[in-house]
Amino acid sequence: MAIFGYGRVSTKEQQSENQRLELERAGYDVNYWYADEGVSGKVPALQREQFRILLGKIRDHETLVVTKLDRLGRDAQDIGATIKMLAARHIEVIVLQLGKLDLTSSAGKLMLTMLAAMAEMERDLLVERTQAGLARAKAQGKILGRPASTTNEQRTVMTARHSAGASISALARDYDISRASVMRIVKPLASDEC
Repeated sequence: MAIFGYGRVSTKEQQSENQRLELERAGYDVNYWYADEGVSGKVPALQREQFRILLGKIRDHETLVVTKLDRLGRDAQDIGATIKMLAARHIEVIVLQLGKLDLTSSAGKLMLTMLAAMAEMERDLLVERTQAGLARAKAQGKILGRPASTTNEQRTVMTARHSAGASISALARDYDISRASVMRIVKPLASDEC
């Protein structure tokens, strides 16, 4: 029976290859490797392109190996549904961080539920900390987001030029910004012309 490996990384800068190598170092001879790169952990497993392809290729009674539990889903419910679907096909699921534990056994299901809930809580706490940090930065008067591509003076001149007849495209070229940015700046004028 074949061994399938699956990896996921959130950004294009990260490498899923490290996860494959970790599986091999743990002694798994991975016959088929699938990885979703640049896919957030918030995306449900069945909405990930490579995971869907893997599910179409893996046969009943084969083995799926991943490095961590969060590779299998976005939260406790998603992970549980994924494991249940794989268990119905008698596919053995091995998560390196848990050791060789049959996730379809009673003890495996309990462990899976607890770990998935902890992973979900950890992610929720990260979001809470991020929101608190953003609120604190705003309260301190810090400007969040991307820096403006034009100054107040440039916006004033742009608005005056547009009212004098300069086209949106010409202004975009002159200031090296997108047409959409120009339209947001001269929006009050543009809506009056409609």
